[in-house]
Amino acid sequence: MPHFITLTVIEWIDIFTKEEYFKVVIDSLNYCKKNKGLKVYEYVIMTNHVHIIISTPKTNNLSQVISDFKKHTTREIWKLLEKDNRNYILNLLNNSYNKKKGYTNQIWQRENYPELIYSDTFCLTKTTYIYMNPVKKGYVKNPEDWKYSSAKNWINYDHSVIELDKKE
Repeated sequence: MPHFITLTVIEWIDIFTKEEYFKVVIDSLNYCKKNKGLKVYEYVIMTNHVHIIISTPKTNNLSQVISDFKKHTTREIWKLLEKDNRNYILNLLNNSYNKKKGYTNQIWQRENYPELIYSDTFCLTKTTYIYMNPVKKGYVKNPEDWKYSSAKNWINYDHSVIELDKKE
């Protein structure tokens, strides 16, 4: 069954401000599609969070795939932050609430807030929310203009970032 999931950067820090940071998330989602059976139906990557509607086959546990995704993207993004000398962000991340709980070198908040897509109406509500996220933030005028959104897949027939799976 598909789920709507939100992955949020600790303290809502705007990490995804350069192409290479977005690419880590995109490449990781594509890897999970190819190697872990992840199905991606909708997505938007914002500067400090990601919304996705996804599912996994019964053989792969959704929470395990998300955990692996978060671990991998954390390692890769951390390397980029160090390479780019974004020490201010690294300090913010290391002094976040996660450190107080004994977690270090974290990018993502621990919670994912998975919501089961239980009906077509609920799916449409979440899809609309995903599409409108960059519009409401003022990044673009039209949903399909945001490069990192599935809106451009459906409206512009552009599958160059992530090829979406058909909803079951």
